[in-house]
Amino acid sequence: MYKVDLGANRIRALTSRTFSELKLKEREHLQEWLAHTPQALGEELLVIQKEFAGFDDTKERLDLLALDKDGRLVVIENKLDDSGRDVVWQALKYASYCSSLNKDHIVEIFQAYLDKQHAASSPVAARQVLREFFEGKDFEEIKLNPSNEQRLILVAAHFRKEVTSTALWLLGYRIRLQCFKVTPYESGDALYLDVDQIIPPPEAADYMIGIANKGVAEQVDEAEDKTRHQLRYEFWGRVLEALRNSPCRLFDNVNPSDRHKASSGSGIGAIWYELVYGAHEIRVGIYCDRKDEAENKTIFGKLYEQRDAIEAKFGDALVWNPMPGLKGAQIQYALEINGRDKENWPTMIGWLVSHISKLEAAAKEHLAQMRKAI
Repeated sequence: MYKVDLGANRIRALTSRTFSELKLKEREHLQEWLAHTPQALGEELLVIQKEFAGFDDTKERLDLLALDKDGRLVVIENKLDDSGRDVVWQALKYASYCSSLNKDHIVEIFQAYLDKQHAASSPVAARQVLREFFEGKDFEEIKLNPSNEQRLILVAAHFRKEVTSTALWLLGYRIRLQCFKVTPYESGDALYLDVDQIIPPPEAADYMIGIANKGVAEQVDEAEDKTRHQLRYEFWGRVLEALRNSPCRLFDNVNPSDRHKASSGSGIGAIWYELVYGAHEIRVGIYCDRKDEAENKTIFGKLYEQRDAIEAKFGDALVWNPMPGLKGAQIQYALEINGRDKENWPTMIGWLVSHISKLEAAAKEHLAQMRKAI
């Protein structure tokens, strides 16, 4: 850091010092400076308590507790020349303790702080200060401490590698955490304090938050995929068991899987009977999946020529999809239903067993004739 000397048209280096060299204390000095000027941390914050110890079954105290403009609680932990190894763990504990504080608790905590700060002057109402901080909103409209949105601010002159590494890792999981490096400077009798946000770097904060959100979205997708796969495996196990207890022998040699469909041969290579399990519908069908597109279309066309006879024996109209522009072709019959609701599974399983049996009976003779021709 440099001091500008306009008279000499020069800049002169300031001398960086440590807090211990200057005999400055964490609570008496750094904590007081930030309590009275929280905007030094780069935003408008409202400090609502110092040395807060209002946690059940513990005597631990967090340094400063504040609110941001979105009503989130901000845990501020101050260290002097060294962050120590455990500051992140400390702050996370305090955030977890604070997560249960409701609006009334916060007002009570803030009022106690104001009463102590203004003991010698006229009393100040916490609700009034909160209304002013939240730009005149009615008190009933002010939302405080939304669930799992507590923030952490760590302040120190030096951060150990294990602290910065952990902080960056937590950012990847959308933990709202900032690290500020504070450095005292001396110039003659004047003392200066530089407050520099190092994690996340201000110019990269939006990018890092975007990456973290993407990562969380991917984790959610991965968890949903795992849930879907587990559901499918369980569902097909029940369906295949029901089929083995029915006259239908198509799926006797098929094992449960986590795929969205189960297939069985029709007697013609790459012409499959299919059962499909979706979130919003289930289907039975015949799928033409031979390597040659022309063969698929020919087989589909021959079956389509027998449409009236097939549908009459099946008992309902089928959906005939030649799949223009694609290699395959398919015949389908579907039922709309919430497939993820296990209470619907008995109905779904009964429907699949009944309708694949009817489809086999309706198409079997025509497929056999086609097999001979091929």
